Amino acid sequence: MRSKSCNEASSYSLSLRSASEKSSETTDKAAASQCSVTSTYHIWVAGAICSAAVTWSKSIINHSLTVSIEKPTDNSIAYTFKVELKPWPFWSKKGFKTLDVGGRRIDVFWDFRSTKFGNGPEPFSGFYVALVCHEEIILLLGDHLKEAYKRTKCKSSTCSSSSSSSPAASSSSSTGGAVLASRRENVFGKKCFTTRARFELKKREHEIVVENSIAGPKEPEMWITIDGTVAVHVTNLHWKFRGNQTALVDKAPVQVFWDVHDWLFTTPGTGHALFIFKPGSSSSSSQPGSSSSRREEEEEEEDDDGGDDVHDNDVDDNDSSLHAKEKHRSNSSHNQEDDRHCTSQSPEFCFFLYAWKLE
Repeated sequence: MRSKSCNEASSYSLSLRSASEKSSETTDKAAASQCSVTSTYHIWVAGAICSAAVTWSKSIINHSLTVSIEKPTDNSIAYTFKVELKPWPFWSKKGFKTLDVGGRRIDVFWDFRSTKFGNGPEPFSGFYVALVCHEEIILLLGDHLKEAYKRTKCKSSTCSSSSSSSPAASSSSSTGGAVLASRRENVFGKKCFTTRARFELKKREHEIVVENSIAGPKEPEMWITIDGTVAVHVTNLHWKFRGNQTALVDKAPVQVFWDVHDWLFTTPGTGHALFIFKPGSSSSSSQPGSSSSRREEEEEEEDDDGGDDVHDNDVDDNDSSLHAKEKHRSNSSHNQEDDRHCTSQSPEFCFFLYAWKLE
């Protein structure tokens, strides 16, 4: 089954427009989506598996929550439900909604009366969001778990654990066999992009910093730092704008993939880079850039020969490889049915970081 969060990445390429049009569009996108985080879960609805995308967004005025659920039969979006957390006092911060998802009833309960937010779009405490089907909680987010069970009149699942790599991860919960498949975040900056992520549910969060040195007479470089330690350092970025490397984080391997083509070869301020962080070693699964080292060596040899046309061919041949594999990873996680009752993070889990470079 395909995950909608990964389909979006496959349409990565930007169409050609004038610089003024693209700059204006980028400004609008930054205002609308610069503070957004999407977590995609695989949930069980009346015995059928489907995807639920939970998006937290932050605007100048307020925060909002959007839940999109697929139809179990054809993977199309069956229903999109949005709650805006408005600041004025007369807005009800506690609610209930019934959805019809492919002929199956799903009840959504939420309570944001005590919600606390940090600098990002996600709340870190004081809330719950519960999805209920056939008197069973199929997805539960937040830290007010007792209140959620009491209100929904559902019993606590015997398999309940943290389900998000968000600031609220230590108190968030996923029950009823929900599986965290992927997480997608948008960040904006010029030379430095910072976020936090958890690669394993029961372990601590890590600070991820992506720095670049593209402008100027020197060869462009990029550094990816995790918890203050440089995990990836890429020199000669013009020829190594796509690649992968395995880093050790808390003595555990994490695969890091990058695609910074649009930082280098599009109009400044109009493109974004894609970074993928996948827990586990490269030997345990197929790799988007498994031949990247050989390709980089070949590119360097071609660079020495002064072949500018070779660079263009490299872009054409490899433009969609990383994003195609991104889609494959999300689809593969639906096959982990043996662990569906007690697994809260898919073995194919990936954290996708979209870094929008502004001028």
